[in-house]
Amino acid sequence: MTTPVDLPFALPPAPANYSAAKASTSAVSLTSVELAPIGDAFLGYLRRKLHQSSFEEDDALIRQRLADHAAANAEVDELDNDIGEEPESAELLASDPKEWKSQDHYAVLGLSSRRYKATDHEIKIAHRKKVLKHHPDKKVGATGISDDSFFKCVAKAFEILSHPEKRRQFDSVDEGVDDEDVPTGKESPERFFELWGPVFEREGRFSKDTPVPSIGTKDSSKEEVDDFYNFFYNFDSWRSFEYLDKEVNEGSDSRDDKRYTEKKNRNERARRKKEDNARLRNLVDKALSIDPRIKAFRAAERAAREAKKNKGRPGAPGGGMSAADKAAEEKRKKEEAEKAAQEAAAKAEAEKAEREAAKKVREAAKKNLKKEKKAIRNIITGANYFQPEGASPSASVLDKQLGALDALCAALEPEQVQALREACEKGTDAAKAALNQACEEKSLGDAFA
Repeated sequence: MTTPVDLPFALPPAPANYSAAKASTSAVSLTSVELAPIGDAFLGYLRRKLHQSSFEEDDALIRQRLADHAAANAEVDELDNDIGEEPESAELLASDPKEWKSQDHYAVLGLSSRRYKATDHEIKIAHRKKVLKHHPDKKVGATGISDDSFFKCVAKAFEILSHPEKRRQFDSVDEGVDDEDVPTGKESPERFFELWGPVFEREGRFSKDTPVPSIGTKDSSKEEVDDFYNFFYNFDSWRSFEYLDKEVNEGSDSRDDKRYTEKKNRNERARRKKEDNARLRNLVDKALSIDPRIKAFRAAERAAREAKKNKGRPGAPGGGMSAADKAAEEKRKKEEAEKAAQEAAAKAEAEKAEREAAKKVREAAKKNLKKEKKAIRNIITGANYFQPEGASPSASVLDKQLGALDALCAALEPEQVQALREACEKGTDAAKAALNQACEEKSLGDAFA
């Protein structure tokens, strides 16, 4: 403990001219000030009182709010992730924006691996990257070439995929999702859930009713299995086929043409819807026929019926069948089951081969049709859109002739388009005559005058 020390100190004398000040006799004026409780401590007191919580509970609440706020405001560097970074083939970059209905919008945005699973946020990120990469101004600065064709494809893809209804229509007919890729039925029963689970998950994306039940496991109860198959046998699909509708001829004011096109589109949608329902029904039938759980349930039911039927009969243990008869019966049932499985597998294999062959034919026809159409367009372009020599075709002429070509190729069969291309290769006058004659036969007017 320190010891205080007194030091001698004397004040200096007052100046000679110093005079003591007179004491003030005036009253002191006091001001009334209103005080308000503020600060984190007071807010914490009110919060604990409101929630009836302790100090520990209040601290936990504050930490949770800070974590939620950080998660909600976390900024992800969108340009550093791999969304929309898929390689772009030369064929994709050469896509014609006028043929936007035949283009793969997910592939254009670099989301072909995600497809219908892509979120709205991922679509926005992919679109932003494509815009930064393929903007016409950037291409002109880098290469000196002004080409905005693929940029228009990007804009159209974002327009389709960012609009919920338009995206549903495209997802309904998305060829990038192979709905025909189903197991053959020859696989081992142990792989049933591994192979068929993704199939029903893929089909479930079209369901109006949610949640969609999963296929389950080998330990699923009979009620769960019955609910699963009942759901898909009564499947209510939102799948539509408007995306494949044929457009009404541009510039046509004929009500009859519009009504005819609309009626034809309605009939085509109804036909495709009916075929899709039949396809799903056959798929569920096939899964049901090879589901090992269904076989086990049916075997248990047959055994119960046989036990009840043979109860009290002489010559069998416990009043049932003899051991020899029981073994013979089991052998017969096993042979019947194996024979039925072989027949079902053979039928499934034949159906798959038939579908694959039909799919290849459709793809070849579609590819060839695009090739023929492009060749005819090149002929029209090379003929200066059938305008006088030296004259520059107007925008209305370009739109009219290219629109008429699109409508004509859509109305003709692939063989007719090939014949039209061969006729157009005989010269400018022959091409013009052949195109006008084809338009006249399809009631499309004289578009190539």
